[in-house]
Amino acid sequence: MAIRVSVQAATEDECVEGLARLVDAGFLPVMLPRYLTDGRWMARAVPAPTTKAPTAGNGRGPVVSG
Repeated sequence: MAIRVSVQAATEDECVEGLARLVDAGFLPVMLPRYLTDGRWMARAVPAPTTKAPTAGNGRGPVVSG
């Protein structure tokens, strides 16, 4: 599943602020604020990848079903 979050705003400053809040919440920007032809600003972000793979509890590596 791909999770994407968008910020839509009336001004560039509002869009930047919204994107900054997403970054503070652990998201990574994938589209910086951009002015669209219909007169609004938009930015996009995705969840940050996890830094550690889940383990089976014994510390020997990632859980693999199979």
